[in-house]
Amino acid sequence: MAIILGLTGGIASGKSTVSNMLKEKGYTVIDADLAARKVVEVGQPAYLAIVEEFGKSILQEEDETIDRAKLGNIVFHNEESRRKLNGIVHPAVRGLMLSEKEQAVESGKNTIIMDIPLLYESDLTWMVDRTIVVYVNKETQLSRLMKRNQFTEQEASSRIASQFPLKDKVGLADAVIDNNGTIEETEKQLEKMINEWDLRP
Repeated sequence: MAIILGLTGGIASGKSTVSNMLKEKGYTVIDADLAARKVVEVGQPAYLAIVEEFGKSILQEEDETIDRAKLGNIVFHNEESRRKLNGIVHPAVRGLMLSEKEQAVESGKNTIIMDIPLLYESDLTWMVDRTIVVYVNKETQLSRLMKRNQFTEQEASSRIASQFPLKDKVGLADAVIDNNGTIEETEKQLEKMINEWDLRP
């Protein structure tokens, strides 16, 4: 039986770093963000539903792809629009991830990692057997986000505040990787977890 792990964190917590470490070790990682981009490619059912809902003004002129910034501006300030968008995208993303998981199981993979930023917020823990949270403290999260996205402190704070607090996710996790230190320290914790859980790719 394959074991399905849910990997999550918060904005600028280092989840992608841990995800990449797992890939380098030969594990199958199914990435929700990547799936979210695939399902809205031109001509996909979710793409067509979004254009129907929000109109053609959200498309890039040159190639008719969705202009993420334009769409983001609409839904960021409007709860109803955001709900509509999520109602289109989330089921499509889940469907794609589950079919990729099935393919990985059929091809004989022992451990499959579902990389899902909103694992708890979207109640998706039913998709996985165990959960891993990549944790950083508030100060580290804030300074990394400001540096990474060139945000002001206020912009970074409001992005962090709009998410489920990382410290609360820690209480729900089966394993926590503390990413406040060096890359080497993070890798050591990951190795320890892999050994304790006896995870084979």
